[in-house]
Amino acid sequence: MSLFNVFNVTGSAMSAESVRLNTTASNLANANTVSSSAAETYKARQPVFEAALQSASYQRDESVPVRVKAIVESQKPLTAEYNPSHPLANAEGYIYKPNVNVMEEMANMISASRSYQSNVQVADASKQMLMRTLQMGQ
Repeated sequence: MSLFNVFNVTGSAMSAESVRLNTTASNLANANTVSSSAAETYKARQPVFEAALQSASYQRDESVPVRVKAIVESQKPLTAEYNPSHPLANAEGYIYKPNVNVMEEMANMISASRSYQSNVQVADASKQMLMRTLQMGQ
C-alpha cells in the first residue's frame, strides 16, 4: 500500500465518522421530543458502514476505504406514556417518546470522536513520512 492510498482510506473513514457524529447529534437533539402518535414520533437512526471494494480483483496488499451504506431507523419500541394533561396527548391520553437511549448515544459519540481523531493522526503521520522521504532526496 502506498502512502497516497493511506490518505484515501483515512479520508473515507473521517467522512464516515463525521456522518456517525451527525447522526448521533440528531438522535440526542430529538431524545426528549414527544408526539401524539407512534407514526410521527422520532426514531433513533444509526449509520451502516461497508467496505468500498473498488474491484473484484481485491488483493491483500490493497487498501480498502469505508463508506456509509445507509442510515437505518432503530426497531426498538417507542415509549408510550400516559399523560392526559399534556397538550400533545392523543384521545386515549398517551404521548409517545423516541426510542433514543441517551447513554448509548453518548458512548457512540465518544467512540466516533476517538475514531475520527485516530484517523487524523494516521493522516498526519503519513504526511510526515512523505515529507521526510522528500527531504532524503535533497
